[in-house]
Amino acid sequence: MNRTDFQALADVRIEEAKGLLACNPPLPDGAYYLAGYAVECALKACIARTFSQHDWPDNSFVAKCHTHDLVALVRLAGIEPQRALDANANPAFGRNWLVVKDWSERARYERRPLVEAQTMVDAVGDNVNGVLTWIKARW
Repeated sequence: MNRTDFQALADVRIEEAKGLLACNPPLPDGAYYLAGYAVECALKACIARTFSQHDWPDNSFVAKCHTHDLVALVRLAGIEPQRALDANANPAFGRNWLVVKDWSERARYERRPLVEAQTMVDAVGDNVNGVLTWIKARW
């Protein structure tokens, strides 16, 4: 996978999450999971951006990147200081990050109420203050 692949997956996953909430009846479990997965893919696109075409990446760094931990991925992408500054400067973005940051791949095995899934999808997909919008400015 490369940066472009991760970018495309991030866009597809958030649209899939929105689509699941638009079903009748809504499907919140999958929507919640896919919204978090969109953030994971976007962060991995940020990390991929840091690699030069002809540079050999450090093996220990690459191993650390094989995680689903969104907070760790923000650090590995080198964007944590800016995330903290922007969350303080923009309370709406800060609230959205607080919703998203604890997502885990374990969500695929969990049930989510509709309100929680909608909150997650909105926090990720908001076109102005959403976490995905913020990441896209850095990928």
